[in-house]
Amino acid sequence: MSEKKMSSSRKHHLKSVMLAIAKAYLEQEDRQREEERVCYMAQCCPLPVLPHTMQALQELCKEIHRKIDRVDEERYDLEVKVKKGDKEIEDLKIKVQDVTGKFKKPTLKKVRMSADAMLKALLGSKHTVNMDLRANLKQVKKEVKDEDKELRDVVDWRKNIEDKSGMDGRKKMFEGDS
Repeated sequence: MSEKKMSSSRKHHLKSVMLAIAKAYLEQEDRQREEERVCYMAQCCPLPVLPHTMQALQELCKEIHRKIDRVDEERYDLEVKVKKGDKEIEDLKIKVQDVTGKFKKPTLKKVRMSADAMLKALLGSKHTVNMDLRANLKQVKKEVKDEDKELRDVVDWRKNIEDKSGMDGRKKMFEGDS
């Protein structure tokens, strides 16, 4: 807090003084601009002297038309120069962006597209290759084992037990193992 704060009345007084000075400058600029306009009009556009004869009046009209044409040509030339300057400025801005390399990346929308549609979009009507990847897969047939068949075929468990019970059942079990 080494700097002292200014009181609000002092701030208000300084602000009003600055506004008064600025107003005086603006009024002075307006008077100067008006004087310049009057001098220019006196030089370039003298008061017309209207002739009394028809012939002189026609000559005056022709002269005014020539002046208007000349002013229009100058205006057109200035417009072309301004447009050319604007175009050069835009080109230079683009070059500056290229040099700095700072670009805004546009946000891209997600699009669901098949490989065929993508190739067709990129290559146009030249695309005739079909990208059906499933058609190119190798067909594999599954072999079924005999043991798996037996496991799948569910037999009544009571019948199985009756076959194995007694000496005949055990004999069958031994014969089956060998």
